[in-house]
Amino acid sequence: MRAGPGAAAVIVLAAGVVRAGVPLPPWINEGLVPPAAWARSVAPKPGERARPGDLVIFSGASTASPRRGVTAPGATLGFFGARRGSGCSGTWWLVGPLAWVCSDDAVLSPAEPVAVPALPAQYFFVGRAGASAYSSLDSAAEGAADRDLEGGWAVAVVEQREANGARWARTSKDLWIAAADLVAARPSEFEGAAIEDGTMDVAWILADRASVFASPSPKGKPKGTRDRFQRVHVREESGPMVRIDDGAWLLARDLSRPSVAPPPAEVTLPGERWIDVETATQTLVAYEGARPVFATLVSTGRTGESQTPPGVHRIWSKLLASTMGNVTTDANARYSLEDVPYVQFFDNGVALHGTYWHQDFGHARSHGCVNLAPRDARRLFAFTAPRLAAGWMAAYPTRVEEGTWVRVR
Repeated sequence: MRAGPGAAAVIVLAAGVVRAGVPLPPWINEGLVPPAAWARSVAPKPGERARPGDLVIFSGASTASPRRGVTAPGATLGFFGARRGSGCSGTWWLVGPLAWVCSDDAVLSPAEPVAVPALPAQYFFVGRAGASAYSSLDSAAEGAADRDLEGGWAVAVVEQREANGARWARTSKDLWIAAADLVAARPSEFEGAAIEDGTMDVAWILADRASVFASPSPKGKPKGTRDRFQRVHVREESGPMVRIDDGAWLLARDLSRPSVAPPPAEVTLPGERWIDVETATQTLVAYEGARPVFATLVSTGRTGESQTPPGVHRIWSKLLASTMGNVTTDANARYSLEDVPYVQFFDNGVALHGTYWHQDFGHARSHGCVNLAPRDARRLFAFTAPRLAAGWMAAYPTRVEEGTWVRVR
């Protein structure tokens, strides 16, 4: 049987040690000069300001191959083989399964691969008066601003430092802003629930404070309250009321409860993973085949032009973080959010993603995307395909790992 192009099996000549008749990496095509014995990893060539730039990864040893992903700044990748291919004046280097980079854009390193943290430590909002941003602390001392940021815009801060008699914050975009001009974000600590036995009885309190009654009637005096986002389990339904425990009844309208739904026709494999977003309840359920395995609250798009489009789509791109915004329309609609985490695009520019700027899950309020609490976004990012390899900032589906189906209804 002949291996397909781009697979590690096409690389036939060992450049290194052979143990028990099995060639160890890196492998190379016949006719190529073996790389230096010290080569252990592949690093991007320096980009602007002599900092490592992003390295584009292709699914085959050719620029005509579909893109496979993009490396995180500062990350290096394992070196497993080399071959000739189109679109690269040098050689193509294998850095993972169906993952090739051109040596024109990279260098070999003796160090072991390094997957640096790519998400920022903290998020901040620019104060109401706006803020000036500087390319360096020297520029800040001179008062020569490189950019003006509007009040309410969000930035991702990766470093803070004392300088010029004040405290400064460096953003992930390499801009310095006076810390006094920033307000710390308070991301939600809410998270959904694993569905252990496939029984969908979970619900969450949506009212700020929901009254608890001793019987299935709201006419009596409440015997207690439950707070917003508290997770409950529905044991029984009676008219407008649901029982969550012995002698504990709530108004169903005070809850958000996901419903079980059959897989869409597009899901055909046994145990195949897929995502169901239900706009009526503002919930999301992750499935393996017909079995629900996780449920949570979301915020989908508001009605009108911001409505999250219904339908069934595959995830076509996953990014560890992405800046989102609208800075070209009228002032009332302008916004900018740096490094939105765990972004999964499934319908053009509509995505599942983490949200650090509000805690209103369970209510529609986005510009069209499906907003998730940060912990839920991270969990679902790991649940879906394509997988994001260590050291990668973005990943795209391949013929052997297609994107997970997402249904919005």
